[in-house]
Formats: sequence, structure tokens, C-alpha cells
Amino acid sequence: MIQTFKQLHCDEGGQDLVEYALVISLVALGSITSMKSLSNYIANSFKTVGTNLSSVV
Repeated sequence: MIQTFKQLHCDEGGQDLVEYALVISLVALGSITSMKSLSNYIANSFKTVGTNLSSVV
């Protein structure tokens, strides 16, 4: 029983999975943040183009 606990304590197999999950979550958080600001910029651009086109007609 003690030998089994020692083997489980020294096993680092799941460590890589946790590290990859943290990296993926950071990338996802950065992507979501940048997409929110980018969507506001795109929406404002379309509003400006729409306003300019409606004033011409």
C-alpha cells in the first residue's frame, strides 16, 4: 500500500495535461477579450459607412 502511494506521488503524467489546459484557457481569454474590442470597432465602422451612404442618397 505504501509503495502504491509512493508511485502515485512520483507520477507526473497528469502535469502536462494541466499545463496545456492553463495555456489553452489563457489563449481563450485573450482571444475573447480582443474579439470584443474588435467587434466594437467593426460595428462602428459599419455604422459610419451606413451613415455616409444614407446621407449620399
